[in-house]
Amino acid sequence: MTSQILVRVDKDTKEKFQRLSRIEHKSLNEKLCELMKEYVEEHNIESAMKGLWSEIGGFLKKKGYKVSDVEKTIRKVRSGK
Repeated sequence: MTSQILVRVDKDTKEKFQRLSRIEHKSLNEKLCELMKEYVEEHNIESAMKGLWSEIGGFLKKKGYKVSDVEKTIRKVRSGK
C-alpha cells in the first residue's frame, strides 16, 4: 500500500531537483522515493546492529575464537561465575 506526502520546497530547489532527476531518467516521485528508501536503510537501527554484529564476528574469527567459545562465555556470564 502506498501513501502520499506533501512536500513544500522553494521553486528554485524544485526546478534543480527536477532537472537532476530527468538526467537519471526518473520522475520527481521516483527519485524522492529512492532517496527516502536509502535514508531509511542507512538510518535503520536494525541494519546498523546487523552490521555491528557482523563486524564483531569477523574480529573474533580473526582472533581465533570459535562459536563454541562464545557460547561457553555466554553461559559462564549468565551463571554468574
